[in-house]
Amino acid sequence: MKIKNTKITFNSPAVLGFSCICLIALLLGMITRGGSTTMLFKTYRDSLLNPMFYLRLFTHVFGHADWTHFIGNMSYILLLGPMLEEKHGSSRLVEIILVTALVTGLINCLFFPRVALCGASGVVFAFILLTSFTNFKQGEIPLTFILVAVIYLGQQVFEGIAVRDNVSNLSHIIGGIVGAICGYFLNMKKKRY
Repeated sequence: MKIKNTKITFNSPAVLGFSCICLIALLLGMITRGGSTTMLFKTYRDSLLNPMFYLRLFTHVFGHADWTHFIGNMSYILLLGPMLEEKHGSSRLVEIILVTALVTGLINCLFFPRVALCGASGVVFAFILLTSFTNFKQGEIPLTFILVAVIYLGQQVFEGIAVRDNVSNLSHIIGGIVGAICGYFLNMKKKRY
């Protein structure tokens, strides 16, 4: 086993950058006892005249309630993200993260005006469904995609109905839908060339 010439590489700038921002947001939240999280990293219905409302529609994916929430989301993001970034590129992955953040933030504000949303769970589910499109071919629906959709999204629907907790199952479902749509169109676009 040769370790002498081994080096650590910065292999996935978008995913690593996203994870670092999430870590900084978590630490800031701990230092400010949640003040910075509420101000910057949670989305909730607010005045349309408040510019922070629009910023929080995107930045809520960086905030996390605690270490457990953070570690759960980062485990999936660090596992799936580098593969997706290698396949689709850093800028495309950032676009997917931004679209997921915006869509989940808007839906939360429209349908759950009294609920503050934070965390990267929507991004995690977008990545999960996007990953299942890795070997997609035109005119086919991968069985892995169907199984992932049934297992992950089905679980969220069930928990949304049967379990009462602080988990935003709708943001998971919406994130998964965004990932599935992005995966479908990204693969269709590549097949044309």
